[in-house]
Amino acid sequence: MGELRKFKDLEIDWNMTPEDAVALYLEWGNTGYAGYECRVKGKCDYSNYFVVYSWDEKPKVFLIRRNSDGTEELATLDLPKDLEKGFLKKTSGFKGVYEPTKEIKDWLKKELYN
Repeated sequence: MGELRKFKDLEIDWNMTPEDAVALYLEWGNTGYAGYECRVKGKCDYSNYFVVYSWDEKPKVFLIRRNSDGTEELATLDLPKDLEKGFLKKTSGFKGVYEPTKEIKDWLKKELYN
């Protein structure tokens, strides 16, 4: 799991959701959507955040960098079995791209910073 530690100095927006990222960078960029005070001024503005992608057989966590020009996947992680089970229960197994649960965020912070 050491792959994630190389991003320990990266500024992560732990409150960014997939919906907020799309709204902020692609749709309504400068409206202060969902309480975000930041304004996207150009392609130099970006956010780093995590999402859980559950379109495949097993959900995966992606570390994403997004700006108004596109998305870059910085890292892809498999969820530990206990977190996978809890996530699937919470989402009722529906496919999609989700904000990580509190438990997943706690695990990610441990993997990043410990």
